[in-house]
Amino acid sequence: MILSGQHLVSTEWLEANLDDPNLRVFDATVHLIPSTPGPYRIESGRADYEAAHIPGAAFIDLYRDLSDTDAPLPFTKPSDENIAKALGAVGIEEGSHVVVYSTTTPMWATRVWWMLRASGFANVSVLDGGFAKWAAEKRPVETQSNSYPSAELKLRPRGNAWADKQAVLAAIDDETICTINALSPGVFSGTSSTSYGRKGHITGSVNVPYASMLNEDGTYRSEAELRALFETSGAMKQPHVICYCGGGISATMDALALTLLGHRSVAVYDGSMSEWCQDSKLPMETSA
Repeated sequence: MILSGQHLVSTEWLEANLDDPNLRVFDATVHLIPSTPGPYRIESGRADYEAAHIPGAAFIDLYRDLSDTDAPLPFTKPSDENIAKALGAVGIEEGSHVVVYSTTTPMWATRVWWMLRASGFANVSVLDGGFAKWAAEKRPVETQSNSYPSAELKLRPRGNAWADKQAVLAAIDDETICTINALSPGVFSGTSSTSYGRKGHITGSVNVPYASMLNEDGTYRSEAELRALFETSGAMKQPHVICYCGGGISATMDALALTLLGHRSVAVYDGSMSEWCQDSKLPMETSA
């Protein structure tokens, strides 16, 4: 049975529904490889997919097919028209239930999940625990590549799903908006050696690290645990939340958690720190 509006699906549910003709399963893995000059180079996760994947799953290339490769920053959201074309090309159509997973951190799957939802395609889920949990449970895998028949997809994008730097700047003095930094506490505070050109975080933002969303097995924490994290930050009391990170990827893990908790107005700052830090006039702060 296809579940409508289910943001997370379990490995048990997915195995039981692999034969559903409306199901579209995608491996969205990307690797960030440390390099000099850095901080990293982007490597497709296709090799992971070819080594082993969930039966019937296809590979979706987040960096090449679902990013604006002409933009100055990697993983920049393409135009709404190009997103619809890319999704149709990989076989997503009205009536499909899309399930996305990654072999590594779930942020690649949650980024695709967010992009589809922001584009107006609501019936998309993230596999809770990803491929690591699937493999640990010794569920079936295969190595032959798969693809779905291409389709034509028409979308109606949601107007409040993305934030730009002007919106984030305006949010600093807006008490109705909670701006959340999803990076590690050290990067947020400025004490880590890692930075995106300037140390610290966007002035006035609070820290809810993306890693804190997960249990040890890579599944999302319970609703009560997630709610406690975001209530401490003040996010659940504010009408609107903007999530950001280094490049608009891990912020979608926080966005998924807030959606699970029922928050109705969440946006992701697509450029995030990669864009913000380039402009020395945009305010930042550090904390001990």
